[in-house]
Amino acid sequence: MPLESHAVSLAVQAPEDTCSHVPGHVAIIMDGNGRWALKRGLPRLEGHRRGVDAVRRAVRISTELGIRHLTVYGFSAENWRRPVQEVEDLFRLLKRFIRNDLADLHARNIRIRVIGDRAGLAEDLRDLLDEAQDVTCRNTGLTLVVAFNYGGRQEIVRAVQALARRVLEGELEPDRIDMQAISDALDTGGIPDPDLVIRTSGEMRTSNFLPWQTAYSEFVFLPDLWPDFDDRSFRAAIDQFTARDRRFGGRGVQAV
Repeated sequence: MPLESHAVSLAVQAPEDTCSHVPGHVAIIMDGNGRWALKRGLPRLEGHRRGVDAVRRAVRISTELGIRHLTVYGFSAENWRRPVQEVEDLFRLLKRFIRNDLADLHARNIRIRVIGDRAGLAEDLRDLLDEAQDVTCRNTGLTLVVAFNYGGRQEIVRAVQALARRVLEGELEPDRIDMQAISDALDTGGIPDPDLVIRTSGEMRTSNFLPWQTAYSEFVFLPDLWPDFDDRSFRAAIDQFTARDRRFGGRGVQAV
């Protein structure tokens, strides 16, 4: 997370334990549900259903490995461009996931955070998202961050607007707007930046996912379609992560 001090301004704050073999925060761009279904002659909805099962596996593996934060890209701000029926199906799946899994997640001490723009979402869905956060807010285990109706550029715009309002209201001096102030104003305020970002399906782009927060994240692109994501896939990504030399703009351990 960005850090400002009196002596020096850093672009990123390295994690406290840079020697850890397990990333503290893993973010996943879950891609490939539709292609998984198409390959099997199944409707896209079945691919999305199997994708929910993959989320459950990712949560389980994260808790087993001791990962502290897991962020999943559930629905992007650009996904509204999909056919209306598919959007409705995705919303129904999210509602079903919360209703069916919330009690279990709470019992496992998992905290839920939801990031993204609530505008445009139906009231019943907003209420469910609020309930998931409220019920689990005191849990101390894995934090499951669900990026829903989320777009990274849109998030930055909302943060800048919020800071501008504080300036207009006399609560904030413009010169006090630094990297930490912007980070705090983002949807992810209080959440550490991802150490590792995984994207499935073989696509190699970030798709407007956490552009501010991933400035120094490690990226791993896997060929697996999201419904096939399992222990092997997750551990393979972490193996790639641990083999890398994270420099955070400095010199690597092998630099001379």
